[in-house]
Amino acid sequence: MEYMRAFLIGGILCAIGQIFIDRTKLTPARILVGNVVTGVFLSAIGIYEPFAKFAGAGATVPLTGFGHLLAKGVKEEVAEKGLLGIFSGGLTASSAGIAASILFGMAIALLFQPKDK
Repeated sequence: MEYMRAFLIGGILCAIGQIFIDRTKLTPARILVGNVVTGVFLSAIGIYEPFAKFAGAGATVPLTGFGHLLAKGVKEEVAEKGLLGIFSGGLTASSAGIAASILFGMAIALLFQPKDK
């Protein structure tokens, strides 16, 4: 049942993003940034944490989950280091995911030789 919840909720979050891409004149980049900001906002008002516990990977893997991770990292670093935590918290919390994205992106680019359109 846990996998089903994650699949359904993750699918709904991604479908909402796809609807925005298909039905609005917003660029995909703006929609993606909007998803991250939505995750930060929902985390800041305390809604996203219980939602992520309920949905599991269905809420933490999409971009709203990345926004939640940034907000959570900032909150923890501010509690530990004070005002300086605003600048270091998000990067500290998401550094593993960012590094993995860069490394896997580079590996795929080397394997498949991407070309400009």
